[in-house]
Amino acid sequence: MSATDRHRGGGVSIDDLMDRASEALVRCDYFEAESLAGEGLRRAHSARDHERMARIALPLLESRRQKMQLAQDAGRVRTLDEMAARVGVCEPGLYLAQPPLVAADARQARLNADRRRIPVVILTREPMSRAGERSGLWPIVAVGVSMSGKDLSVRAYVAPPAGVRPSDRGITRDEMRSEPGMEWYLSACESLGDAAIAKLNPADPAAHRVDDLIEFIDAWPTHEKLHQQLIDECRAAMSQPPPTFERRRGVSENPWSF
Repeated sequence: MSATDRHRGGGVSIDDLMDRASEALVRCDYFEAESLAGEGLRRAHSARDHERMARIALPLLESRRQKMQLAQDAGRVRTLDEMAARVGVCEPGLYLAQPPLVAADARQARLNADRRRIPVVILTREPMSRAGERSGLWPIVAVGVSMSGKDLSVRAYVAPPAGVRPSDRGITRDEMRSEPGMEWYLSACESLGDAAIAKLNPADPAAHRVDDLIEFIDAWPTHEKLHQQLIDECRAAMSQPPPTFERRRGVSENPWSF
C-alpha cells in the first residue's frame, strides 16, 4: 500500500474512489464523478502525491466539462436575482449574479445546485467602481477558501456585454437592457480563469504553484485551462525536490463584499 493510500477516509482508498469516478463517467453521472474525483484530488494533495494528482485531474476536468455543457444546453444567460439566490436555482443554465448579490452568494448558489444535481455556471459581476483605473470595464470575480482557511478571490476585468449603458443610479452605475449573449458570457468565464493562471509566480517551486492552483480551482472550477495547468505543474513538481521553505501568500482582500 502506498503512502497516499494510507490517507483514507471511511476505509475507501484513493484508487477505489477513482475506479468509482471512472464508472460514474461511463454512466454519464457527472455529479457523482466530480464528487469522487474531487475527494481523490484532496487526498492526493494532502499526501503530496503529485503523480496521482496529475492523473486524477483528468477525470475531474471531464466531469466538469460535461456539467458546463449541460448548463450551456439551456441556450441562454439569465440574471440571478436575490430570490433565486436565496431559495436556490431550480433550472440548469448559465447565470449572471450582480449587485446587490456578491460572489459569496454565487458560490453558495452553485454549491446548493450541485447538491440538487442541477448543472449551472454562475458568474459574478461587481460594481463598475471596482474597476478603478480600468474605467468602463466590468469586474468579474469568483471566491473560494485558501488552504489556510482565509478568503481568496480571483478577479478579471472585461468589456461589458452589448446593450449596457452608463447610469447615475443604482449600485452598478449602469443599466443592462437585455441578458448577456452566450459568446460574451463564455468569454468572460475564460477571462476569469486566465486571470487566475496569470497570478502564478514562475519563480515559485512547482509544488507551490500546485497549491495555488488547487485554491484557484476551488474558487472557479469551470475553467479547463486551470485544470490543464494543474496537470502540468504536478508533472513539474514530480521532477523537483520538495521545497525547503514555506509557501507564503500576501494577505487577501475581503472578497465577500464590495
